[in-house]
Amino acid sequence: MTTPTEYATRREHLMSKIGKGTAIFRSAPTAVMHNDVEYNFRQDSDFFYLTGFNEPNAVAVLAPHHEEHRFVLFVQPKDLEKETWTGYRVGVDEAKERFGADAVYPIEELSEKLPQYLEKADRIYYKLGRDQGFDHTILQHWQKLMAVYPKKGIGPTALENPSPILHPMRQIKSEQELERMRKAAAIAVEAHNRARQFAQAGRYEYEVQAEIEHTFRLQGAMGPAYPSIVASGANACVLHYTENTRQMQDGDLLLIDAGCAYDYYNSDITRTFPIGGQFSPEQKAIYQIVLEAQRQTIAQVHPGNPYNQTHDTAVRVIVEGLMDLGLLQGDIEEIIKEEKYKPFYMHRTGHWLGLDVHDVGVYQHGETPHNLEPGQVLTVEPGIYISPYIKPVEGQPEVDPRWHGIGIRIEDDVLVTAAGHEILTAGVPKAIEELEE
Repeated sequence: MTTPTEYATRREHLMSKIGKGTAIFRSAPTAVMHNDVEYNFRQDSDFFYLTGFNEPNAVAVLAPHHEEHRFVLFVQPKDLEKETWTGYRVGVDEAKERFGADAVYPIEELSEKLPQYLEKADRIYYKLGRDQGFDHTILQHWQKLMAVYPKKGIGPTALENPSPILHPMRQIKSEQELERMRKAAAIAVEAHNRARQFAQAGRYEYEVQAEIEHTFRLQGAMGPAYPSIVASGANACVLHYTENTRQMQDGDLLLIDAGCAYDYYNSDITRTFPIGGQFSPEQKAIYQIVLEAQRQTIAQVHPGNPYNQTHDTAVRVIVEGLMDLGLLQGDIEEIIKEEKYKPFYMHRTGHWLGLDVHDVGVYQHGETPHNLEPGQVLTVEPGIYISPYIKPVEGQPEVDPRWHGIGIRIEDDVLVTAAGHEILTAGVPKAIEELEE
């Protein structure tokens, strides 16, 4: 587990950046599955990053300008009757000791206590839009303080989103965070390798999904990081296919996109391999292009390189490969500029990874790409998808039906290091000779 010291260090770092402001963070809401049945609770990532507190109906306040209480929590008090139904609560007293808050109050006292942490602030840092009811509470407090500002000359004159300050902090992973991400990666590696051994003609996609998710839980993961994609045949051409109901046939390709969450940190792996142990010539040709695109893209992951260089590299390799096969034709620069490759490759080549699967952080600053930094983790996931319903753009050739239904994606989780990069998910084979029997 992340130590209390690390959470305290994160809070201090944030408070050093907000000066005389007060930052307010709301826990995640509970979500209803159906009627009165709720999904398992999953804490808001920003809230968890700063506190480690894993209960709903809580608020964290950071007030670096306050004389006594710089870190304040509002939590659900102990209630044995309610805890019998919905689980144990930390409560007010234990929360103060366990989570290092200077003061902890019952959540019911929020409206009464919050003004003392806002009245001397020069601005409120709070992200609107997640919880309309709580948004209204914060806006009411702000309006009241602004009503007396002309008389007192102090108070928060602005409401600002803390994300542009907090999220760059989250992008750079500490050693404790990387320890969890390596564990999440190792569990997902084991699950993918198990799935490849298990998958065979006659079995259903959901059976493979069950093996993957069984491995996740068996090895201590919280569960899937996102709905597992187990897509055989033409289903692999649907980017977020999650029905997982088709019976696999000999000669199919099986695309598995699955990762797990371990202590809130995520992994994200995709592999594509042939059911029956042999690629067809067409499958192999497309697979080789995607594999080479991924290889060259990963080589671009190193400090100082612009983030968009990863996508640009993958696109060029894919376009060159498709031109060699006659699936694209014309001038390569024009094809790339006008995105004529998009019927085959319609998504970006990766995303940040961390507490969220699509983790926080910008990819460019206006027109200037973000440069990679040590401690960032990103996915590298080029693909080619030739749907049976593909419609080439104007001026491009019709696709011969022998290519129809081939969908291939290869994805790894890559850490930017001071010396270059580290592939956290390298333990899942992807070379053709490793996948063919």
